Amino acid sequence: MIIIITPFGALYSFKAFSPFTTSTLSIFSGSKLVKTLGHFVEYFGADRQVSVSRELTKMFEETVRGTATEVLAHYTNKPPKGEIVIVVEGKSSK
Repeated sequence: MIIIITPFGALYSFKAFSPFTTSTLSIFSGSKLVKTLGHFVEYFGADRQVSVSRELTKMFEETVRGTATEVLAHYTNKPPKGEIVIVVEGKSSK
């Protein structure tokens, strides 16, 4: 099961869904990505695996994968543009 979080009420959703073991899919604008990844580090954990895809189905499509901290560092240094899809790994059941 994948849970979808939209920008409306996103902060509430991060708090509510952080303990779930299912993957989470979020859709955001590029201008909100760095702030959103900062919330992921805070609520989901710095070591949670994240995949950020930009401009899907377009000429400049890009996907960056790593821990929430690694992906945050990447986009802090290279601010994104366009439409963003974020997939966050579910919490480990261990």
